[in-house]
Amino acid sequence: MTFFTSDQHLGHRNIIRLCSRPFASIEEMDETLISRWNAKIKDSDRVFVIGDLFFRAEEPEGMLKRLKGRKTLILGNHDSSWTGKVDLSRYFEGVHTMLETSDGEHSITLCHYPMMTFNHCMRAFMIHGHIHGNTNADYWPYLQSHERILNASVEVNNYEPVTFAELVENNRIVKAAHPPALAEAQVPTHAESRNLQHSDGKENVA
Repeated sequence: MTFFTSDQHLGHRNIIRLCSRPFASIEEMDETLISRWNAKIKDSDRVFVIGDLFFRAEEPEGMLKRLKGRKTLILGNHDSSWTGKVDLSRYFEGVHTMLETSDGEHSITLCHYPMMTFNHCMRAFMIHGHIHGNTNADYWPYLQSHERILNASVEVNNYEPVTFAELVENNRIVKAAHPPALAEAQVPTHAESRNLQHSDGKENVA
């Protein structure tokens, strides 16, 4: 099977406060994320990690050794903090800044950052991370209106890797629960941007 996930921030103590994660300590968070990962993933499963797997982790390789699956890493903005400390070829089948791929049923563009337009955007899907569970930023009205842009951040996906079907459903729930505020109505929605898409073929949390 194929799974998607992003923004674990393993080793990042402050992410608990910054993203209101339901953990009392960094030790609890790291162990919960690893155990939920391994409860779903078999060694033969493909796992696309869409950025920011670790941040400020003292020993990322020790945790990498525990994570099951055939992993592909899409680099996020915090991954430079640990990728130089590890032989990535031992743990990942590929490392990319962006990847166009398929899960066997859907054409997918993978990038850590959400993209307004992407290849075959009227029939393919764009899967991203980076924004965690944020629905208050200026970009949210557009993302909320676009059913083919899917957020793989763990905050949106029960702190575990998910299948494509689970990813679609989790995003549907979040988007339905957080409609854009009226004050943000001036931000272009997906419907207002379709012609463009047709033509184009301190400490940060994200």
